[in-house]
Amino acid sequence: MFRRWFILSTLSALATVGLLAARPEATVRTVPNSSFTKGESLHYKVHYGLINAAEATIVLSDDLHRVNERPCYKATVTGRTTGSFDFFLRIRDTWRSYIDTTSILPQKFFRNIEEGNYRKKETIDFDHERDMAKVESRKKDKDAPKRGTYKVPDNIQDVVSGFYFLRTVNFDQRRIGEVIPVKGFFDDQVFDMDVVYRGRETVETKAGSIRAIKLIPKMPKNKLFSGENAITVYLSDDRNKIPVLIQAEMFVGSVKVDMYKYQGLKNRLNVVAKN
Repeated sequence: MFRRWFILSTLSALATVGLLAARPEATVRTVPNSSFTKGESLHYKVHYGLINAAEATIVLSDDLHRVNERPCYKATVTGRTTGSFDFFLRIRDTWRSYIDTTSILPQKFFRNIEEGNYRKKETIDFDHERDMAKVESRKKDKDAPKRGTYKVPDNIQDVVSGFYFLRTVNFDQRRIGEVIPVKGFFDDQVFDMDVVYRGRETVETKAGSIRAIKLIPKMPKNKLFSGENAITVYLSDDRNKIPVLIQAEMFVGSVKVDMYKYQGLKNRLNVVAKN
């Protein structure tokens, strides 16, 4: 029951929200970015109820990489169980996207999943000129790879690059209650989801009290999350727009992803001073 709760409640929840701005536009685009740069790292504690169950990191490499003749950020998300959870359900997951520095679109995506006895390795190559995604995956090293090529919408995001694209959005131009369409590519499928902007709040995190932007992705019916409003994501209400807190209601209990450390931010974090 718990095999995939961690990655789906942390990375997928967060990054799925990040897909919200991937609406059909011109194939070649330029996205202004004043929110992040190479060398940034974010660190999170994942709590299952009162238990400190896992840790996650989101890191931008110190160097730019060239993929498909495009300069790219190398963004890596890792997750691992800790303590008693690591004994009962060992998780070591790595998700990586090479993100075009100009368009904030993925050029290449990797996934390496180790959850209990479950294994999966996946590579996706994106061709944004032809709007195609070429997928190669295998569940065991000795297995023959499964390959497929899929037609995708213009400016499609993967679950990691979409998170960074979200950080370029100007929420000052959004109305409270506004529903924003989402489009992304995951598990060989193009999917649609809506995200609701719910205004600003001050939230308590392990890194301090932080003024934040509140977003709620509308979840489709699934076996993991309890209802379509089960996930709430808070982004820092400043030029960084980093995820500082995620709360999820699952059928098996509550999960909280709490930022406790950050380094290499491009801008000053909006931490609320205590009296």
